[in-house]
Amino acid sequence: MTIELDHVIVSARNRDASARQLAQLLGVPCGPAREGPFFAVYVNDGLTLDFIQTDAPFPIEHFCFRVSDAGFDAILGRIREAGIAFRSSVRGPVDGKVNTGYGGKMIYWNEPEGHQWEILTVSYARQA
Repeated sequence: MTIELDHVIVSARNRDASARQLAQLLGVPCGPAREGPFFAVYVNDGLTLDFIQTDAPFPIEHFCFRVSDAGFDAILGRIREAGIAFRSSVRGPVDGKVNTGYGGKMIYWNEPEGHQWEILTVSYARQA
C-alpha cells in the first residue's frame, strides 16, 4: 500500500498574505481553494498546504521542504531579495548562514506567522 500526504492545514492570522509569501518564496502556484475556507499553496503535484484564517491561538509548526541544489539557490535568492532573516540551525541565532553539516545545504526561517520553514537538499531524517 502506498500512502502519500495530500494536504496540511496551516493556521494563520493573515491567510492570503501568508500563503502568497510562501508560494512566492518556493516559486510555486497558490490561490483560493475550490471549496472551503482555505488559501492553497500547491507545493507539488501531490501536496497542498491549505492556509486557514484564525484569530484563535495556534502552535508554531515546523515544515521542511527537500529541494534540488538549483531549487535551494533559487529559493535562498528569493528569501534574501525579500529581506527575510534566516539561520543555519533549527533553534540557533539568526546568522544568515547556510548549514552544510549534513552533506547538503539547509536553512530555516520564521515568517510571517511564526511557523518555522526549512529548506534542505539532503534529508538528515532519512538515510538514502
